[in-house]
Amino acid sequence: MTEASKMQSPTPEFVTQALAELRERNLERQLHVVERGAEPWLEVDGRRLLNLSSNNYLGLASHPDVVEAAARAAEQYGCGSGSSRLIAGTGPLQVELEERLACFKGTERALLFTSGYTANVGLIRALVGPDDLVLSDELNHASLIDGCRLSRADVQAFPHRDVSALGTALRRADLGRRPGRRLVVTDTVFSVDGDVAPLAEIADLCRRYGAMLMVDEAHATGCLGPGGRGLVAELGLEDRVMLSMSTLSKALGGFGAFVAGSGELIEYLVNVARSFIFTTALPATVLAAALAALDVLEGEPGLVERLQANGALLRGRLNEAGFDTLESETHIVPVLVGDSARALTMAERLRQDGVYVVAIRPPTVPVGKARIRLSVMASHTSEDLDAAVETVIRVGRELGVIHGAGARVASV
Repeated sequence: MTEASKMQSPTPEFVTQALAELRERNLERQLHVVERGAEPWLEVDGRRLLNLSSNNYLGLASHPDVVEAAARAAEQYGCGSGSSRLIAGTGPLQVELEERLACFKGTERALLFTSGYTANVGLIRALVGPDDLVLSDELNHASLIDGCRLSRADVQAFPHRDVSALGTALRRADLGRRPGRRLVVTDTVFSVDGDVAPLAEIADLCRRYGAMLMVDEAHATGCLGPGGRGLVAELGLEDRVMLSMSTLSKALGGFGAFVAGSGELIEYLVNVARSFIFTTALPATVLAAALAALDVLEGEPGLVERLQANGALLRGRLNEAGFDTLESETHIVPVLVGDSARALTMAERLRQDGVYVVAIRPPTVPVGKARIRLSVMASHTSEDLDAAVETVIRVGRELGVIHGAGARVASV
C-alpha cells in the first residue's frame, strides 16, 4: 500500500458524534459479509447457516436456468447497457421483458426501472405535485415515503391499515372541495410486519372519492395470488388499481423493478418520470435472468403455494411457543422483541447457533418494537424449519423473550 493510499479524508465532527450516539442507542448498522452458497444455506466465517433473512423467496436467484440465461446474455451483450433507455439503452430484451411482465400482471404495458426505490420515487413525483394530496399508510416502505416527500404534495399518513381513518381523510378533502389530485399509496404486503393491506376496502374508497390508487407489490409479486401475480390479482382488483410497482429482486431472484398500468399512463411515465429518464438502463444479464425466472415461475406454480405453506408452518409453531408474530399472515414472520439491545443479542445468538437472521430496529420500526424478521423460502424443507424453530424457541427462552410453553412475549 502506498503512502498516498493510507491518507484519510477529513471527517466532520458531527459524523463522529452521530455514530457514537447510534452505538450508544444500539442502533448502529453494520454490514455482514456472507459467502453466498446454495440458498437457503449460507456460509459465514466458515460456518453453515440456514438463511431466514432472504427476500429470494422462491430460490430463483440460484436456479440453474436463471444463472445460465444471465451467463448467455453476458456473452452476447456484455455487462452494461451503456446508456439510459431514451438514448441508446433500449434493446430487444427490454421490450420482450416489458411485454412479458404486462401479460403477467394483466395490464396493457409495463415499464422497467433500476430498483423499487427509484421506481416509487419517480412514480409519485410524476403523479402529484404541490397542489395535490397524498394519503399514505404510516408503515409504507421508505421509498414510498421519500417519493411522497419529493413530490412536494400535501402528504398525510393514515394509521396502519385503518380504512376508517383513510375514509375520513378522503371525506374531509371532498367536503372541503379541495382542488388538485388525490393519490392513495400503500404496500400490499408490509415488509417488516408480514401483514397485508385491506386493498379491496381501500379501492372502494378511492372509487367513491375519485382518488388514484398506487400500490407497491414488492413483497407480493411471485408470492401471492394466482401464479404469483400478487395481491391485486388475488383480489381481482386489476381494474381498480391505477398503477402497481413490483420488483425483480425478491421472488424473481434478480435485480430491478417494473411498474404495470395502462398504455397511456406508461407512455406518460416515459416522458416525465425523472428516475426513469435520467438512469442507465438495466443490463442484459439482469433482463435475461428475469425472463428465465418468469419461465420457471409460470412452469412451477406450486412454488407459490409451497412458500405460503412454509410461512404458515413457521408462524404457527412460533405462535404456539408464545412468540408475538404481530399480524403476520404471509411468508414474512416477525418475532417481536421490543428492546433494540435484546434484539441484537438474540440475532447474534441465533447466528452463532446456525440460523442466519438480523435484528430490525428503529427507525425502520417504531421505538420499542425491535424484532427479528424471519422470511421463509419455497426451498426451505419442513426439517429446516423445524430445526430453526427449536433454536429460536431455546434462544427466546434463554433471553426472556418468552417464558415457558405457550407464554406470550414479555413486556420490555
